[in-house]
Amino acid sequence: MTNHIGPLVQETTPSIIADKLRAAIGHGELEPGAQLGEAELARQLGVSRGPLREGMQRLTQEGLLVAIRNRGIFVTDMTPDDVRDMYLAREAVERAAARKILDGAYVKVGDELLLIVDQMGRAITAAEASELDIAFHERLVELSGSPRLTRMHQTFITETRMCIHALAESYAKSDYREQEHRILASAIRSGDRDRTDELLVAHMDDALARLIDQDETDGA
Repeated sequence: MTNHIGPLVQETTPSIIADKLRAAIGHGELEPGAQLGEAELARQLGVSRGPLREGMQRLTQEGLLVAIRNRGIFVTDMTPDDVRDMYLAREAVERAAARKILDGAYVKVGDELLLIVDQMGRAITAAEASELDIAFHERLVELSGSPRLTRMHQTFITETRMCIHALAESYAKSDYREQEHRILASAIRSGDRDRTDELLVAHMDDALARLIDQDETDGA
């Protein structure tokens, strides 16, 4: 597994630190509920505490970290209600991105998304398939050309990764993941607005059901 907490090899800025910590949270290196030790993180990243604190503050504003008075800073621990709310927001962003794409070069976008789907079909491990699943949605939003949608989506994708890591086995059991994404990419490529929107909503509902149902079953 890639280690995202390591010395920075370029000019240190709070933005770079925030990106490193975001990736570590999303990939499970910093687990939900874990307390962040400022001194240890500064040592691992090879930075001073000032930029580290500013980077951590950015993630606190995003909701990925939570500061508890007199206790410290912790990685957020997402409840089923948090997951539902995150998918509500993520769905809004991706539907908006798709609408913008369909106003432009949607054939080119569809072709690029289909290439990711092809890779998904060749994935050997569940982890690889999950990363390609996420890559599909990241690229969908990036190709909308909206910096604001992309920035918002970063946080939701990190939270999605947190959920997938917590429930990796159950989430990976979808036998039709490749087909779902292929149908969605094809709808975008054809310029079908209503079909694209309908498929995005159904796709989010399906992913949420798999995550929430398994989480609540495990907790029962």
